[in-house]
Amino acid sequence: MNSNIPISLRLQMRKRKKRWSRFFTTIFLIVFLLLVIDNFKNSHSSTLVSPLSVLGVQKDGENNSIKYNSLKEAVEGSLAGSKGEYGVVVKNLKTGETYSKNENQEFESGSLYKLWVMAETFNQLEKGIIREDDELKESIPGLNREFGIDPEYAEQTSGFINLTVKEALHQMITISHNYSALSLSKKIKLPSIKSFLEDNGFEKSEVGTGGDNPVSTPSDITLFFEKLYKGELVSKEVSEKMLELLKKQELNNKLPKKLPENITVAHKTGEIGWFSHDAGIVYSDKGDYIIVVFSKSDLPAAAEDRIANLSKSVYEYFKEKD
Repeated sequence: MNSNIPISLRLQMRKRKKRWSRFFTTIFLIVFLLLVIDNFKNSHSSTLVSPLSVLGVQKDGENNSIKYNSLKEAVEGSLAGSKGEYGVVVKNLKTGETYSKNENQEFESGSLYKLWVMAETFNQLEKGIIREDDELKESIPGLNREFGIDPEYAEQTSGFINLTVKEALHQMITISHNYSALSLSKKIKLPSIKSFLEDNGFEKSEVGTGGDNPVSTPSDITLFFEKLYKGELVSKEVSEKMLELLKKQELNNKLPKKLPENITVAHKTGEIGWFSHDAGIVYSDKGDYIIVVFSKSDLPAAAEDRIANLSKSVYEYFKEKD
């Protein structure tokens, strides 16, 4: 280096050289690490196994749809990674093929209790105890008090309900109207609903008294739909009327959500707090089947989508089954 260059300038030049040296060293190390990582991925790509492969699930090469080797794989593949609690029963009413998970676990039923109210209401209609054009005139605060609903958590705290039995039945099932259900429950009386559960063998279901919430299990709700399908609830004619009402369900963000539009589903949803359920009958060319899904999770909205995916997987399994 030229000795005529001032010492201060020579020191600055040395510092700059060191900084550039460190810069290029850093760049070299980054490039080297990227090459190593890329090489590692390429060398191991043939040995990586997807969760679907572990379950024995295959993909159709033409349409990239998933083909399940068993009903168990269809359900458990849909539930893989879920953090909540799920109770599931699927039963093909043509072949008898069944899958169940936590089928006897008790859950708060949410609006699924309205299935029992519907059935007992139709029972009393057939016996002539009540009539379809009977008027239900109730105050909302009065219903809240009678059924032990805390005003802080009540859906409504004022006003009146004025419907016929027929109108209340339709609203209770198709849009899950709570005060229609409470009015009908008052009309037919809770002890009658309790007797209906006992008479039909729904041993782990409770209508809820003294402020307790109704509870049920996937197995009890499955039995309800099986009896309904076979015409064993009340009578065959009345069972058909109940199924037709359930087919008019307007809350379709779970079981039917991801099924083809031409598929008919007779079902009822249930939600309360952390619980989100859906249960019903799917009418399919490969055999009608019952599907019941109960869930409890910190994210009920996410559970809804999980239920929709599970329903789709089950439908695709039966559709592709020989």
